[in-house]
Amino acid sequence: MSAVRQLIVVASLVGLAHRAPAQSAPDSARTLSLSDAVTLAQRNSPIAVNARGQLRSSQASVRSAYAAFLPSIDLQATNTQNSPAGVVIDSTGHLFSGNWQTSEGFSMGLTLFDGLARLYQIRANRADVSAARANQLEQSYQIALQVSQQYYAVLAAKESEAAAQAELDQAEQQLTVSRAKVRAQTSTKSDSLRAIIQVGNAQLALLQARNDLQTANATLTRLVGEPYKVTANAADTLPGPTVDVDSARLAQLAEVSPAVQQAQATERAAQAQYRAAHAPYFPDISVGYNRARYHSDNSFNLFTRGGYNYSGTLRFTVSYPLFNQLQREQGVVVAQVAQQNAAAVAHDAALLAQQNLVAYIGALRTAQQQIDIQQVSVVAAEEDLRVQQQRYELGASILLDVLTSQTQLTQARLALIQARYNYRVAKAQLEALIGQPL
Repeated sequence: MSAVRQLIVVASLVGLAHRAPAQSAPDSARTLSLSDAVTLAQRNSPIAVNARGQLRSSQASVRSAYAAFLPSIDLQATNTQNSPAGVVIDSTGHLFSGNWQTSEGFSMGLTLFDGLARLYQIRANRADVSAARANQLEQSYQIALQVSQQYYAVLAAKESEAAAQAELDQAEQQLTVSRAKVRAQTSTKSDSLRAIIQVGNAQLALLQARNDLQTANATLTRLVGEPYKVTANAADTLPGPTVDVDSARLAQLAEVSPAVQQAQATERAAQAQYRAAHAPYFPDISVGYNRARYHSDNSFNLFTRGGYNYSGTLRFTVSYPLFNQLQREQGVVVAQVAQQNAAAVAHDAALLAQQNLVAYIGALRTAQQQIDIQQVSVVAAEEDLRVQQQRYELGASILLDVLTSQTQLTQARLALIQARYNYRVAKAQLEALIGQPL
């Protein structure tokens, strides 16, 4: 290939590098703070809706359990036509004559003793309410953790986009210097070609960063549950105050974390159900009363003003199953197994909380140290790149040295972004574990 054609190829590559359009910025989205995003997600998330519904159902069960100590009351009103007309004797022995027989009345029933099953049912239902409250709190912080992780992913994507843009600016600046040195015949065409490749790689990195940002925004929008597109506040990318980790205090909070409270409440409910399972070994004692009035007529008349016959019945009932095909025994065994399972789950929940606490504290401290190290690395890489660029302009070094410094700076920036993300996520995990903000 002649020297003229080589120059044409070089000029074409340089022009292509400058004409290659970067991907347009993501569509406009509504900027939310982390607290606003968490609040919206806790309101709209199906998990939160389910947790609130579970709490309402448990509270309704408690009211129903208390109402079991009140008598049941029924009202009855019937009107029956007999064809042909005649005398009819109902189940109570009352005589009816005529085509239409009318009866109206009420009945009441009350269980006096049921082997304390109702009391244990109240205890079980109240424990279910405690478990539902703990579950609602746990789900609230789990939602906050999910939103926080995605919010921090958006912040990391914004930081990556800024880093990619800075890398592209540096590559374009280096390309300008390389072209000038080629024209001055103080450098070879290889330097300009390498600079063009560096610009292309930087453009690809910027395209990928912007695509990652759009994807992260879409995921955050789904978690928030609003119809409009949302994004994280770029101001939150600024480093915030570090968390003063008190391991002893956090260990105490982990022992009463929402997950542990829920498991313990479920165990109490299982204990109450186990005691209630023994109720069939005791007799049932109940009392009932019914009051009715009767009337017969040759025409339909549901409510008449007179001519009624009245009757009332008061009854006491004692029942005790001598043998019910071992259903009582089966119920006791099933309730005992459920109690043992709940106790094992509660014990494991406490151990799991301590295990996660150790892991999250370690991740938080490690990420903090990584941030400190990577901040120094970024400053050093920036200074190294500045020195290498000056040396290259003076002819004291080659372009490969500059490109190596640029790569090291890019890696240091990405490592710093990842360390910040890890720190934020570890903090959110700790908050979700103990059920309160740090």
